[in-house]
Amino acid sequence: MLEKIIIFMGGKMKKLIIILTLFISSVASAGTLIVNSNQSGAEAAAALKEYIADFEAAHPDVKVVLNEFESESYKVAIRNFLTSETPDVALWFAGNRMKFFVDQDLFRDVSDVWEEYGLYDSMASSRLSVTVDDKQYGVPWGYYQWGMYYRTDIFDKVGLSVPTNFEELVAACSTLRENNITPVAIGTRYLWTAAGWFDYLNMRINGYEFHMDLAAGKVSYEDSRLDMVFDKWAELINADCYLEDHASFGWEDGLTPMINGEAAMYLLGNFITGNLNTAGVLDHIDYFQFPKIVDGVPLSEDAPTDTIHIPAGAKNIEDAKKFLGFLSNPEAATKWANARSFLSPNSNAEPPSDRFQLKGVNVLNNAYGIAQFFDRDANPDMAKTAMEGFQEFMVKPDREAKIRARVEKERERIHGPL
Repeated sequence: MLEKIIIFMGGKMKKLIIILTLFISSVASAGTLIVNSNQSGAEAAAALKEYIADFEAAHPDVKVVLNEFESESYKVAIRNFLTSETPDVALWFAGNRMKFFVDQDLFRDVSDVWEEYGLYDSMASSRLSVTVDDKQYGVPWGYYQWGMYYRTDIFDKVGLSVPTNFEELVAACSTLRENNITPVAIGTRYLWTAAGWFDYLNMRINGYEFHMDLAAGKVSYEDSRLDMVFDKWAELINADCYLEDHASFGWEDGLTPMINGEAAMYLLGNFITGNLNTAGVLDHIDYFQFPKIVDGVPLSEDAPTDTIHIPAGAKNIEDAKKFLGFLSNPEAATKWANARSFLSPNSNAEPPSDRFQLKGVNVLNNAYGIAQFFDRDANPDMAKTAMEGFQEFMVKPDREAKIRARVEKERERIHGPL
């Protein structure tokens, strides 16, 4: 009826036609939700698309437009698109990585989503990871343990048991090298895998509180308490524990020798199991907690939390809130966690049944403290400089003093003198 009236009156009502056209256009776009994603791996991308399909089925009036980025390029792109071509939903990380954008007023307060969908109950354990000044700025959708993933067939072949302390870890490296096997696969081209080693060495030597103070800029990188951290790290390097030319490889490239049976271990998050499953070697893989180093230091863990946010410049806020709230659906939360080999922060999700997830639950439930991960706990600029130093140290450990001095200079620039 409306279309006929417009056509009939078209010669005299041009302004009305324009107004009605704009109105109809705005209604059509109101149900379009723009989502920017960093889930670039094949398994991760497929899991997100399935999640989106389930969301669209539950909300048939909403059409999701997905913009996919390679995970490393996303870390650069997000600084741009949050201030220009702003999506309605952006995937990101908890901790200081989130707070960095909150402090710049680039993420919306979504406390009303937590209230409306009962997230204060179903996600109570993860609330603080997305909280700034008692307000919530995102919704967690998964977390996962880090640790040592290893090939059981290689360990059996050379007669190795799981290392329970640092000395046994170094000895295992020697045994594996004697058998022409790379002890530890790793790719540090994108830096953060090196930070995982720093996290565990520091937490095992100096403890959780010291580590978090360091990440917060409250401790000098030339502090004598870090001497042992770099000494133990140099011991691993000098024992030839790591994959050669690791600085040339991304983490997935560095995984190839382990898949091929040429390397025995990898320190990484549980998302590694998806790649190992796709490669058909998961039956030969097991997991052990990073071993203790100093007696009496309680064991703390890295367990990064991935999150979803509504940018401050989002246009379709109503549907964006529905997208975040959809995680409160137990079925959706369970499917996402299982697809990504994550642990769900949603207490309404089904308990995990996967053997790696079960081990992760046990390790994290008994951990003294939970860190987000170095590049999520630290200021982004600080993390970049420090991780560049960690990678350089793994290649040239004799440069330790110069590296630590350079990193400390950046800490003082960002956080001020102690």
